[in-house]
Amino acid sequence: MPHILAHPHHHPHNHLLAALPADVRQRLAASLKLVHLPQGTVLQEGGQAPTKVYFPAGAIVSLSCQTAGGEGAEISQIGSEGLVGIAAFMADDSGATVAIVQGAGYAYALSGQRLRDEAGQHPALLMLLLRYTHGVLLQTAQTAVCNRHHSIDQQLCRWLLRFDDHRPGQILAVTHEQIATRLGVRRENITRATLKLHKLGAIHCGRSEIRVLDRRPLERLSCECYGAIRKAGERLLPMPASPARWSGQPLTAATRLADRLEVRA
Repeated sequence: MPHILAHPHHHPHNHLLAALPADVRQRLAASLKLVHLPQGTVLQEGGQAPTKVYFPAGAIVSLSCQTAGGEGAEISQIGSEGLVGIAAFMADDSGATVAIVQGAGYAYALSGQRLRDEAGQHPALLMLLLRYTHGVLLQTAQTAVCNRHHSIDQQLCRWLLRFDDHRPGQILAVTHEQIATRLGVRRENITRATLKLHKLGAIHCGRSEIRVLDRRPLERLSCECYGAIRKAGERLLPMPASPARWSGQPLTAATRLADRLEVRA
């Protein structure tokens, strides 16, 4: 379960919030709740209508689709560039996707109805949210192509690069079984692929953890899908994944937002 923080020591950044019109940011600030999301927290169950949206501010959330038999695969990773709960914003009660926290961290929680009300009154906000939604759809489509046509090694490289975009050089607490579930493949194939990357010096593998040490081998071995996903983000999403790795300019609005947000439990 998300842990609401009544007295946070700092204000983590979300770049989508930072890109909102100033008057909208001020009105939403009083309704946002800063929460800590432990790894493994389920923010959205398949088949259940979401009522809240979450703006990750350090947390990383995995979105996946599942079959009736419980099999599935990840369709998108959401970090501090965006929001989780597009269905709630769009008033879609189908709840087709599952949202699970992949990397523990903070997020701002907001009622989906509250966001819809604001979007209905402000075309600039609506356009920003629609551009974000379009960006997520493009990334989801590219991921589907990758999962269908490219090797497991290429898929794993793409997946690791996306995590490293969100958390450069940090440890990812994950098992081979969990990665296999995300990619919809057999665990044994992930074990073989991670061993190759470990021998190349691209990653360090510990017990239930992985850290990217050198992105260059991952970028060489990855397919074109990683680049296509990143370009979609550069073009449509208001976020620099990292000044060293993302061609977009850092948003100074993020700092202004952190200074002005008053997070209330």
